[in-house]
Amino acid sequence: MPIDESIAFTPVRIAVLTVSDSRSPAEDKSGDTLVARIEAAGHILAARYLERDDKSAIIAHLHAWIDDPQIDCIITTGGTGVTGRDVTPEALAAVQDKEIPGFGELFRWLSFQKIGTSTIQSRATACVARGTYIFALPGSTGAVKDGWDDILVTQLDNRFRPCNFVELMPRLREA
Repeated sequence: MPIDESIAFTPVRIAVLTVSDSRSPAEDKSGDTLVARIEAAGHILAARYLERDDKSAIIAHLHAWIDDPQIDCIITTGGTGVTGRDVTPEALAAVQDKEIPGFGELFRWLSFQKIGTSTIQSRATACVARGTYIFALPGSTGAVKDGWDDILVTQLDNRFRPCNFVELMPRLREA
């Protein structure tokens, strides 16, 4: 699946939201890993924040970033498991206009090849909300690497063929 080098690269403005009750910003290794990959790919880190596992707080943060014209895409890390405190997928469901079910399916299929049936504990998901892409990755550094390296690095590159998420961005708000 090729990158068409004859097309100029378009950087995407990406916000990173780490969801965790147990980490501080200084201990956010998965967030650090994601930011490093975003910047290495040539994208713009538009914002970064660490939010506790609180559905209302996550929703409020997502709404603020969705409405910010300087943010094209939000990637969350953490809160996608099955415990009582894991509420990131529910927060995305509360703000979404359209779910992107293939993202979670593909993530789990790729993850299965690395961690086997443990991947079933992940509720990685994605959606579009008022013209903004939102991708929810699990909170482990390995999961962040898998989600970025195996899916998002190409889908957020406008040169990726045969198609990518970036080329659809101007049309996301169509009625």
